[in-house]
Amino acid sequence: MSNTNRRDFLGMSFAAVAAVGGVAALAGMKKAWDPLPSVKAAGTTVVDTSAAETNVMYTEKWRGKPVFILKKSKDMVAKASNNEKARDVIVNGEHFLVCIGLCTHLGCIPAYRADTENFLCACHGAEYDQSAINTKAPAPLPMKIPPFKVDGAKIILGEAGDAYNKMKEAGVLGSTPLDPKA
Repeated sequence: MSNTNRRDFLGMSFAAVAAVGGVAALAGMKKAWDPLPSVKAAGTTVVDTSAAETNVMYTEKWRGKPVFILKKSKDMVAKASNNEKARDVIVNGEHFLVCIGLCTHLGCIPAYRADTENFLCACHGAEYDQSAINTKAPAPLPMKIPPFKVDGAKIILGEAGDAYNKMKEAGVLGSTPLDPKA
């Protein structure tokens, strides 16, 4: 074997070993950057709506935030505007409000008033209707709807399903102002 061929062979061998090592290092870095399965599992919350009562607000915790879940009565659905109906999560034919329970003014937690079927933020007096659309200032936006997926009688918070994607396309998730009467 001549000296030139040996040098070429050693150079190619070194390049191959370096390439394999680089790929292994990149694969290890990606694995280190990916969230652990326990972290992924903590990002979702499963809510069983089968025992929910009409006009009773339930609060679940998702990623450290309160999530309001309200089963609407047939009267509430009948008198709702198009924007209000567009924000409804339908589970087995029943209409639910699902929203992050933080006022969009300063982040206080509004209280649900079953007698008037609306939310009142005690911090500065902002009001929201039964679909969490702001009806009285100073709240600038509706309460936000978290990513969700409907699975039978369950709502899985943290996963974007078909109903969530339709709401996103319609622009009713709470990132833009909505007219409660429209």
